[in-house]
Amino acid sequence: MASSNVLKRLAEFATCDIGDALVKLKHPYGGFLEGITMWSPERRAGSAKIFGPAVTVKMVLASDTAAPTPARHFVDCNEKGKVMFVQQPKGLYSACWGGLMSTRAKVLGAAGVIIDGKFRDIGEHRELGFPLFAREMSILGSNTFTKASEINVPLQFKGDLWINPDDLVVGDADGVVVVPPSLAEKVVALCEERAEIDKKTIEALLNGAEMGPTIKQLRKQ
Repeated sequence: MASSNVLKRLAEFATCDIGDALVKLKHPYGGFLEGITMWSPERRAGSAKIFGPAVTVKMVLASDTAAPTPARHFVDCNEKGKVMFVQQPKGLYSACWGGLMSTRAKVLGAAGVIIDGKFRDIGEHRELGFPLFAREMSILGSNTFTKASEINVPLQFKGDLWINPDDLVVGDADGVVVVPPSLAEKVVALCEERAEIDKKTIEALLNGAEMGPTIKQLRKQ
Protein backbone atom coordinates (compact mmCIF):
# COMPACT_ATOMS: atom_id res chain seq x y z
CA MET A 1 0.00 0.00 0.00
CA ALA A 2 1.22 3.51 -0.80
CA SER A 3 2.43 5.64 2.10
CA SER A 4 0.23 8.37 3.57
CA ASN A 5 2.60 10.99 2.16
CA VAL A 6 2.29 9.60 -1.37
CA LEU A 7 -1.50 9.43 -1.04
CA LYS A 8 -1.66 13.03 0.13
CA ARG A 9 0.43 14.20 -2.82
CA LEU A 10 -1.51 12.09 -5.31
CA ALA A 11 -4.80 13.58 -4.15
CA GLU A 12 -3.60 17.04 -5.18
CA PHE A 13 -3.54 16.21 -8.88
CA ALA A 14 -6.34 16.31 -11.44
CA THR A 15 -7.52 13.22 -13.26
CA CYS A 16 -5.95 14.48 -16.50
CA ASP A 17 -2.52 14.69 -14.87
CA ILE A 18 -2.84 11.24 -13.35
CA GLY A 19 -4.09 9.71 -16.58
CA ASP A 20 -1.14 11.13 -18.53
CA ALA A 21 1.24 9.64 -15.95
CA LEU A 22 -0.42 6.22 -16.18
CA VAL A 23 -0.14 6.31 -19.98
CA LYS A 24 3.60 6.86 -19.62
CA LEU A 25 3.71 3.90 -17.25
CA LYS A 26 1.83 1.85 -19.87
CA HIS A 27 -1.09 1.12 -17.57
CA PRO A 28 -4.13 -0.04 -19.61
CA TYR A 29 -6.10 2.92 -21.02
CA GLY A 30 -4.27 5.24 -18.63
CA GLY A 31 -6.63 4.07 -15.90
CA PHE A 32 -9.39 6.15 -17.51
CA LEU A 33 -12.95 4.95 -16.84
CA GLU A 34 -14.37 6.05 -20.18
CA GLY A 35 -18.04 6.99 -20.18
CA ILE A 36 -18.33 7.62 -16.44
CA THR A 37 -18.84 11.28 -15.52
CA MET A 38 -19.84 13.50 -12.60
CA TRP A 39 -23.57 13.99 -11.94
CA SER A 40 -23.51 15.27 -8.37
CA PRO A 41 -22.97 17.67 -6.66
CA GLU A 42 -22.86 19.28 -10.14
CA ARG A 43 -22.95 18.02 -13.69
CA ARG A 44 -19.34 17.89 -14.87
CA ALA A 45 -18.53 21.22 -13.27
CA GLY A 46 -17.19 22.82 -10.11
CA SER A 47 -14.31 21.93 -7.81
CA ALA A 48 -15.81 18.81 -6.24
CA LYS A 49 -13.43 15.86 -6.25
CA ILE A 50 -13.35 12.34 -4.88
CA PHE A 51 -10.28 10.43 -3.80
CA GLY A 52 -10.01 7.18 -1.91
CA PRO A 53 -9.55 3.41 -2.00
CA ALA A 54 -12.20 1.43 -3.84
CA VAL A 55 -14.87 -0.78 -2.32
CA THR A 56 -16.09 -2.86 -5.26
CA VAL A 57 -19.60 -4.24 -5.76
CA LYS A 58 -20.60 -6.71 -8.45
CA MET A 59 -24.27 -6.57 -9.47
CA VAL A 60 -25.96 -9.40 -11.34
CA LEU A 61 -29.36 -9.93 -12.92
CA ALA A 62 -32.10 -10.50 -10.36
CA SER A 63 -32.91 -13.74 -12.16
CA ASP A 64 -29.43 -15.14 -11.53
CA THR A 65 -30.23 -17.59 -8.74
CA ALA A 66 -26.80 -19.21 -8.92
CA ALA A 67 -24.95 -16.02 -7.95
CA PRO A 68 -23.85 -15.61 -4.32
CA THR A 69 -25.64 -13.11 -2.08
CA PRO A 70 -23.86 -10.76 0.38
CA ALA A 71 -24.54 -11.22 4.09
CA ARG A 72 -25.82 -7.63 4.33
CA HIS A 73 -27.04 -4.87 2.02
CA PHE A 74 -24.16 -3.76 -0.18
CA VAL A 75 -24.59 -0.09 0.75
CA ASP A 76 -23.81 -0.96 4.36
CA CYS A 77 -20.38 -2.08 3.14
CA ASN A 78 -19.34 1.53 2.48
CA GLU A 79 -16.35 2.62 4.57
CA LYS A 80 -15.21 6.00 5.80
CA GLY A 81 -12.98 7.74 3.29
CA LYS A 82 -13.47 5.10 0.60
CA VAL A 83 -15.18 5.21 -2.79
CA MET A 84 -17.76 2.56 -3.67
CA PHE A 85 -17.49 1.27 -7.24
CA VAL A 86 -20.67 -0.50 -8.37
CA GLN A 87 -20.68 -2.47 -11.61
CA GLN A 88 -24.09 -3.14 -13.16
CA PRO A 89 -24.63 -5.73 -15.92
CA LYS A 90 -24.26 -3.95 -19.25
CA GLY A 91 -27.24 -2.88 -21.32
CA LEU A 92 -29.82 -2.59 -18.54
CA TYR A 93 -32.29 0.32 -18.55
CA SER A 94 -32.79 0.26 -14.78
CA ALA A 95 -30.80 2.06 -12.07
CA CYS A 96 -28.77 0.28 -9.40
CA TRP A 97 -28.29 3.27 -7.07
CA GLY A 98 -30.69 5.85 -5.65
CA GLY A 99 -31.12 8.64 -3.15
CA LEU A 100 -31.53 6.44 -0.08
CA MET A 101 -28.27 4.72 -0.90
CA SER A 102 -26.38 8.01 -1.07
CA THR A 103 -27.93 8.98 2.26
CA ARG A 104 -26.59 5.83 3.90
CA ALA A 105 -23.20 6.12 2.19
CA LYS A 106 -22.81 9.71 3.38
CA VAL A 107 -23.68 8.77 6.96
CA LEU A 108 -20.99 6.08 6.82
CA GLY A 109 -18.46 8.68 5.66
CA ALA A 110 -17.94 7.39 2.13
CA ALA A 111 -15.99 9.73 -0.15
CA GLY A 112 -18.37 9.12 -3.05
CA VAL A 113 -19.77 6.51 -5.39
CA ILE A 114 -19.02 5.47 -8.96
CA ILE A 115 -21.67 3.59 -10.91
CA ASP A 116 -20.59 1.60 -13.94
CA GLY A 117 -24.20 1.75 -15.04
CA LYS A 118 -27.26 3.87 -14.20
CA PHE A 119 -28.62 5.70 -11.15
CA ARG A 120 -31.76 7.69 -10.27
CA ASP A 121 -33.03 10.42 -7.88
CA ILE A 122 -30.54 13.02 -9.07
CA GLY A 123 -32.09 15.79 -6.98
CA GLU A 124 -31.60 13.84 -3.76
CA HIS A 125 -27.90 13.29 -4.38
CA ARG A 126 -27.40 16.98 -5.11
CA GLU A 127 -29.33 18.04 -2.01
CA LEU A 128 -27.00 15.81 0.00
CA GLY A 129 -23.98 17.23 -1.83
CA PHE A 130 -22.85 13.64 -2.26
CA PRO A 131 -20.33 13.02 -5.07
CA LEU A 132 -21.78 10.62 -7.63
CA PHE A 133 -20.30 9.52 -10.94
CA ALA A 134 -22.14 7.26 -13.39
CA ARG A 135 -22.77 6.40 -17.02
CA GLU A 136 -26.39 7.51 -17.21
CA MET A 137 -29.72 8.00 -15.43
CA SER A 138 -32.91 5.93 -15.24
CA ILE A 139 -36.28 6.38 -13.55
CA LEU A 140 -36.44 2.66 -12.70
CA GLY A 141 -35.04 1.21 -9.49
CA SER A 142 -33.05 -2.02 -9.26
CA ASN A 143 -35.85 -3.97 -7.58
CA THR A 144 -36.79 -6.68 -10.11
CA PHE A 145 -33.84 -6.04 -12.43
CA THR A 146 -30.56 -6.44 -10.51
CA LYS A 147 -29.16 -7.47 -7.16
CA ALA A 148 -25.80 -7.23 -5.44
CA SER A 149 -23.77 -10.42 -5.59
CA GLU A 150 -20.16 -9.97 -4.46
CA ILE A 151 -18.33 -7.32 -2.42
CA ASN A 152 -14.65 -6.43 -2.80
CA VAL A 153 -13.83 -8.59 -5.79
CA PRO A 154 -11.80 -7.60 -8.89
CA LEU A 155 -14.02 -6.12 -11.60
CA GLN A 156 -13.11 -5.91 -15.28
CA PHE A 157 -13.86 -2.47 -16.70
CA LYS A 158 -12.50 -2.82 -20.24
CA GLY A 159 -9.91 -5.13 -21.74
CA ASP A 160 -6.94 -5.29 -19.39
CA LEU A 161 -8.24 -2.49 -17.18
CA TRP A 162 -9.52 -3.84 -13.88
CA ILE A 163 -10.72 -2.20 -10.66
CA ASN A 164 -9.47 -4.06 -7.61
CA PRO A 165 -10.44 -3.54 -3.97
CA ASP A 166 -8.38 -0.67 -2.52
CA ASP A 167 -7.26 0.62 -5.92
CA LEU A 168 -7.08 4.41 -5.67
CA VAL A 169 -10.01 6.17 -7.32
CA VAL A 170 -9.85 9.83 -8.36
CA GLY A 171 -12.83 11.65 -9.81
CA ASP A 172 -13.40 15.27 -10.81
CA ALA A 173 -15.26 17.30 -13.43
CA ASP A 174 -13.07 15.82 -16.18
CA GLY A 175 -13.79 12.18 -15.35
CA VAL A 176 -12.55 9.24 -13.30
CA VAL A 177 -9.19 7.48 -13.16
CA VAL A 178 -8.11 4.42 -11.17
CA VAL A 179 -4.56 4.00 -9.87
CA PRO A 180 -3.13 0.68 -8.62
CA PRO A 181 -1.43 1.38 -5.25
CA SER A 182 1.76 -0.21 -6.60
CA LEU A 183 2.06 2.62 -9.16
CA ALA A 184 1.07 5.51 -6.89
CA GLU A 185 4.60 6.67 -6.08
CA LYS A 186 5.67 6.64 -9.74
CA VAL A 187 2.50 8.48 -10.73
CA VAL A 188 3.17 11.20 -8.17
CA ALA A 189 6.73 11.65 -9.40
CA LEU A 190 5.58 12.00 -13.01
CA CYS A 191 2.77 14.36 -12.09
CA GLU A 192 5.09 16.63 -10.11
CA GLU A 193 7.58 16.69 -12.96
CA ARG A 194 4.85 17.51 -15.48
CA ALA A 195 3.37 20.22 -13.22
CA GLU A 196 6.66 22.09 -13.23
CA ILE A 197 6.93 21.80 -17.01
CA ASP A 198 3.34 22.96 -17.49
CA LYS A 199 4.02 25.97 -15.27
CA LYS A 200 6.92 27.04 -17.48
CA THR A 201 4.87 26.33 -20.62
CA ILE A 202 2.01 28.55 -19.47
CA GLU A 203 4.40 31.36 -18.60
CA ALA A 204 5.98 31.15 -22.04
CA LEU A 205 2.62 31.12 -23.84
CA LEU A 206 1.36 34.10 -21.84
CA ASN A 207 4.48 35.96 -22.92
CA GLY A 208 3.65 35.35 -26.57
CA ALA A 209 5.69 32.23 -27.33
CA GLU A 210 4.47 29.92 -30.11
CA MET A 211 2.96 26.61 -29.07
CA GLY A 212 5.02 24.33 -31.31
CA PRO A 213 8.55 25.39 -30.33
CA THR A 214 7.53 25.81 -26.69
CA ILE A 215 6.15 22.31 -26.38
CA LYS A 216 9.12 20.86 -28.25
CA GLN A 217 11.59 22.62 -25.98
CA LEU A 218 9.94 22.09 -22.62
CA ARG A 219 8.19 18.76 -22.90
CA LYS A 220 10.78 17.06 -25.12
CA GLN A 221 8.44 14.18 -25.99
